Amino acid sequence: MLLIRNLIYWLLVAILTPLFCAVLFLCAPLPRRRRHLVGEGWARVLTWLLWHVVGLRYRVIGEENILNQPAIICAKHQSGWETLSLQQIFPSQVFVAKRELLLIPFFGWGLALTNPITINRSDRANANRRLLEQGLNRKQHGFWISVFPEGTRIRPGLAGKYKLGAARMAVQFDMPMVPVAHNAGEFWPRNAFLKHPGEITVVIGPALFPADYAGPEAMMKAAQAWIEARQREIGGVGPFAHPDERKARAAQPRAA
Repeated sequence: MLLIRNLIYWLLVAILTPLFCAVLFLCAPLPRRRRHLVGEGWARVLTWLLWHVVGLRYRVIGEENILNQPAIICAKHQSGWETLSLQQIFPSQVFVAKRELLLIPFFGWGLALTNPITINRSDRANANRRLLEQGLNRKQHGFWISVFPEGTRIRPGLAGKYKLGAARMAVQFDMPMVPVAHNAGEFWPRNAFLKHPGEITVVIGPALFPADYAGPEAMMKAAQAWIEARQREIGGVGPFAHPDERKARAAQPRAA
């Protein structure tokens, strides 16, 4: 049954992605906020398919921490799930992404029309400059900015090196930064064809404001500490959970 559900999901993705890309191309002359809605629609449809076809649901803790102004979303990165579902949980946003993603047929072409902030990792000298230039432009258009500070997907139970790009943008643009933890990788491992049913937990933390910190380093250190603490609290429930987190979960006293 798991394989059949996933085959249906991937078949629908293969059909819908070119269709949404075609609509995006037709909408290319429109203002960026309007054509951005098409990309959001694609992400929302895929999130719906994951929920109703695969059985991969989610719950959100801390929705009251979503501000009524654009902010930097500083999120854990474990799978492809969060690149889709954050677009349903938060207001209109753009992602910081590798420039190579724009070369992927259909997906990359459509991504290019949804206002991403793209960086060339091999050109470190100019990456930060482009990050700040493009980020300021997106803020001026009213977008939130989603950043995965570890830079790549990290297996559940592990932590990568948190880079300072998100905090630098927050300080440079005077934008709040909202930390986000989740355990999606326990159900959708990196580069896995099969997504497993279950309930992902997303935790949204209180916003961090640049004025409260001495600089980007202190701001990112606070975000990292909060995210990793929440990861330990919500980890250990999915089929691909880290063994240590699974043991810690099993050792917790059961509610009466």
